[in-house]
Amino acid sequence: MTHLSKAILLTGVLALSACANADRFGPDTGAGGAGTGYDSGLMDGPAPDTPAYFQQAVGDRVFFLVDQSDLSAEARVTLDGQAAWLLSNSDYLAVIEGHADEQGTREYNLALGARRANAVMEYLISKGVPADRLKFVSYGKERPIEICSEESCYAKNRRAVTIISASLLG
Repeated sequence: MTHLSKAILLTGVLALSACANADRFGPDTGAGGAGTGYDSGLMDGPAPDTPAYFQQAVGDRVFFLVDQSDLSAEARVTLDGQAAWLLSNSDYLAVIEGHADEQGTREYNLALGARRANAVMEYLISKGVPADRLKFVSYGKERPIEICSEESCYAKNRRAVTIISASLLG
């Protein structure tokens, strides 16, 4: 092995070992980065006006029963939080993804995913979110979170997910 090959191999090993310990900078460092205040213990988690906050604190998904697109009481609570966040953060758009479990045909699940996403969109509109800031798409059973033939997996895949993106106009 040449010296150059050894040097490259050693550099690679050192680089990988540096990434191996997530707590190498201390137990309370966050993803916010130095100087942001989010990793210094002053604030925990992402800033309230970010898509990361929306996903983690507000909740970006609601779940449905088998072959249903009706919103449960729990889903409405999550969607109330989503509506409030969207109303206070008008620079963002949202795309609602409708999903289904693997049971049934592709066509049936695409239609079911569309009904689920539309139910979420209509609820957000009813809470005051402008319709021109919302779109929906159905993925049916094409993008499962869990892949197995058990109810626990099916239940995780029967969902609508609200994806936040920055406005092109803002």
